[in-house]
Amino acid sequence: MLHELTLTGLTAKLAAKEVSSREAMQACLERIDAVDGQVNAFMSIDRDDALGQADAVDAALAKGATHAGQPLLGVPVSLKDLFCVKGQPVNCSSKILGDFRSPYDGTVVRKLRDAGAVLFGRINMDEFAMGSSTENSAFGRSNNPWDLERVPGGSSGGCAAAVAAQECFGSIGTDTGGSIRQPAALCGCVGLKPTYGRVSRYGVVAFASSLDQVGPLTRDVRDSATLLGAMAGHDPHDSTSVPTEVPDYVSELGGDLKGIKLGLPGEFLIDGIDPEVRAAFDAAVKQCEELGAEIQEVSMPHTEYGVATYYIVATAEASANLARFDGIRYGDRVDGDDPFSLYCNTRGQGFGEEVKRRIILGTYVLSSGYYDAYYLRAQKVRTLIKRDFEQAFETVDALITPTVPAAAFKAGEKMDDPLQMYLSDIFTISCNLAGTCGISLPCGFTSDPKLPIGLQLIGKPFGESQLLKIADAYEQATPWHTERAAL
Repeated sequence: MLHELTLTGLTAKLAAKEVSSREAMQACLERIDAVDGQVNAFMSIDRDDALGQADAVDAALAKGATHAGQPLLGVPVSLKDLFCVKGQPVNCSSKILGDFRSPYDGTVVRKLRDAGAVLFGRINMDEFAMGSSTENSAFGRSNNPWDLERVPGGSSGGCAAAVAAQECFGSIGTDTGGSIRQPAALCGCVGLKPTYGRVSRYGVVAFASSLDQVGPLTRDVRDSATLLGAMAGHDPHDSTSVPTEVPDYVSELGGDLKGIKLGLPGEFLIDGIDPEVRAAFDAAVKQCEELGAEIQEVSMPHTEYGVATYYIVATAEASANLARFDGIRYGDRVDGDDPFSLYCNTRGQGFGEEVKRRIILGTYVLSSGYYDAYYLRAQKVRTLIKRDFEQAFETVDALITPTVPAAAFKAGEKMDDPLQMYLSDIFTISCNLAGTCGISLPCGFTSDPKLPIGLQLIGKPFGESQLLKIADAYEQATPWHTERAAL
């Protein structure tokens, strides 16, 4: 079946003219019609626009266009609902934006178009990317294709679910504290969080500006390398975008791990890890050793402060970023008798509980009398966490850890306990605080029920090439990435 192909496999068939882009797009739409009623990954799809893009690609291919300069030519790719696409809705899975439509294409969208991708669909997410389960969406939760009673993770849970359910050939999400890697682990796909500044954030609705980073969710590592290569690069529209060379990630894949040193941080191997997750992780470490890697224990002494630091820095930035959503210039407005009541009514009814919780927390830690005690101190601890990574990378090439402490949990299980929900990201948060790159890929399954387990690799800043090479070597030596959810 066409929808079962990887992005790379589809590209080969398109280049050989064995299939058309319209056929590929139609295969996605048919698959969505068949299974998305159960998964709820897609919030909306402009089918005429999607098929029109595909027809335009087919016309270009007929005139001699090739994949040499456009590596994604004709490939259907979906987008998390916080990317600005001209003329398309952007809701961030929130009520507050109402029927707002973007007046422009963001940089990532433009780059993907330039690479030939067929962009379609608005993918479900935790509201304003705040959550770890996609249960905070104003439009209903997404479900994990491996077990529909369980969550797909978050906040890019809809993206991971769509890839795992084979509804698209790749999806683009964002990662603020693990929002790509954690759902990738829970849904059995590959999720890459690039180095902060590697991919432009222009045209991406902000949650926490010093932590957010755009990245791909795919079926295998090679597909991730292809999508990253298309999106990465300096952008003058984004002051945090770093002007550094973008390697050819795909061409550098292949080979074993001889000469590679992988750091094993003891602080990540906590007592609370599920036994089956720990067993799969230990087996993955052993597999890397058999491929030639040298495993070296390293210490990351400030890891225990990561969650507390993150939930001060992230909420403070969210409080500032979401102040613009007030019903005055765009989005839904709930009128009141005066400006104050208008703000209260609009934001009170427009935002969900988790978003309001984080805005309140962020406003508190930035308030007079508490700024030094919380926000300033958190920034100092963030520097110490970053220094832990710098010191570790002086002796190793990358770090190897579990992605999450346990497999996907049941929907509703943690909604009444925000702290337990926040701890779902305990292994992924530090990577964002340090600003470096990380990837999650499948490394096994639990036994009953059968649920995916993720392996996390964390690389040096702007070391995505080596990170992808390590991940690809492990993936090629194991069968986990070939397994599919039985929908």
